[in-house]
Amino acid sequence: MVAVMLMSVALIAVLCVAAYRLAVYALPFMLGLTAARFAYETGSGLIGAGLVGLVAAGVAFGLLALLFDTLCQPILRLIVALIVAMPAAVAGYALVHGVMRETVPSEIWRQIFCIVGGAFVGVSALMRLAAPPDASSAGS
Repeated sequence: MVAVMLMSVALIAVLCVAAYRLAVYALPFMLGLTAARFAYETGSGLIGAGLVGLVAAGVAFGLLALLFDTLCQPILRLIVALIVAMPAAVAGYALVHGVMRETVPSEIWRQIFCIVGGAFVGVSALMRLAAPPDASSAGS
């Protein structure tokens, strides 16, 4: 029993690191998936829906990156970072819930772990996006 609990904690840590690295792409992925589902349900077929989803995700990522790079005021950059970080927090919550569903029998502790995991992923995505650019990369 203790070995299973330790393995689940290790898995949570690895998944949180993966979620931290992929958190920037959560919003474009969700928008692309939504566009692909809509296209599939309206009769575009599997290949057409995949293409629509890829284009929608690419446009969303490009638009968010353009907004984030062109906005000069810190408050506007923070608003864009919050818009990107919110789906990352939801994804972090769902990720921890998926792992903890079978390993933590108490619903209260499961929710506590899920909220902490979601908050960790959301705050780390926000910090990663809201950080000022490196001084070494600004000169080139």
